[in-house]
Amino acid sequence: MSNFPSIKAKDFIKVIEKLGFYLDRQKGSHQIYKNSQGQRVVVPIHSGKDIKQGTLMGMIQDIGLDKESFFELLRK
Repeated sequence: MSNFPSIKAKDFIKVIEKLGFYLDRQKGSHQIYKNSQGQRVVVPIHSGKDIKQGTLMGMIQDIGLDKESFFELLRK
């Protein structure tokens, strides 16, 4: 995972909103996003910090994408 780029929560949110996810609720520093199929992903909102690589990979799996597809959407 050494070539795995770091991203901020706001960039992750932009991608999942393109995929139809919407903010369902928030508890503390974690926002819970859902889509119409019932998929759910929890996004940690820690001011100005990058999402840790392991956490990011788990979140990408939660939305049903592989990392290549996710980063392609991120570039658009």
